[in-house]
Amino acid sequence: MKMFAAERRDRIIDLLQERKRITVKELSSEMGVSEATLRADLNKMELDGLLTRTHGGAVLNDEKDNETSFNVRQKKNKVEKAKIAAKAFQLIEEKQCILLDASSTALELAQLIKDTPIRLTIVTTGLQTALELKENPDITVILVGGVVTNKSTSIEGTLGLDILDSVNIDIMFTSANGFTVENGLEDFNLYEVQLKREIVKRASKVVALIDSSKIGKSSSAVFAKVEQVDKLITDEPIHDDIRSQLLVKNVEIIIAD
Repeated sequence: MKMFAAERRDRIIDLLQERKRITVKELSSEMGVSEATLRADLNKMELDGLLTRTHGGAVLNDEKDNETSFNVRQKKNKVEKAKIAAKAFQLIEEKQCILLDASSTALELAQLIKDTPIRLTIVTTGLQTALELKENPDITVILVGGVVTNKSTSIEGTLGLDILDSVNIDIMFTSANGFTVENGLEDFNLYEVQLKREIVKRASKVVALIDSSKIGKSSSAVFAKVEQVDKLITDEPIHDDIRSQLLVKNVEIIIAD
């Protein structure tokens, strides 16, 4: 059975987490994929900061450098994420039902909401986000059900989709590993992407929380086309060319300064 690029890359990360280093030959025999295809995958994954290429193979970056580690992503560009979260917070109104994904930027937003006396229903796919919000008595927290994987703080897969049919999501706040005008919002975890794709379809509005380092960068799999994004909040002015293309597609750009 043919594997999609995102599935191959998820499998490569899984194998590297088990073994720490692997050769292209080993990957090829393990996955039944040509060495040329795998070399291209490894080169792309190195550009995305997920691994380091070695002669004939690859090694997993130290956890301190590995973008797939939530703890690392949480610390990365923290000042920018805090600014973006503060701007996103201004869009929230009493009695809304909002969705926060499992991103580190959405967790920043949850930390602002936690200490605010505001009545909200918050649906989330993030374990840490749910734990953060449960102390606020004015907030009803709904955790989307699904699979919890090793080293992840997010719910994956589509097992819990039924619960989304019981709520009306006014705003989905989501981040991504990459954002381009051509593809939209992209992430590296195929199973998390599947769930996000379904949530995007059900949300009245989608607000993308993207720090400027992610703009123009691609990742493994698309979960929202640009046409599905209502607002983009970022920390720095966007290149004029990208800005004009986004405005044509009716994406409102908000700069958090």
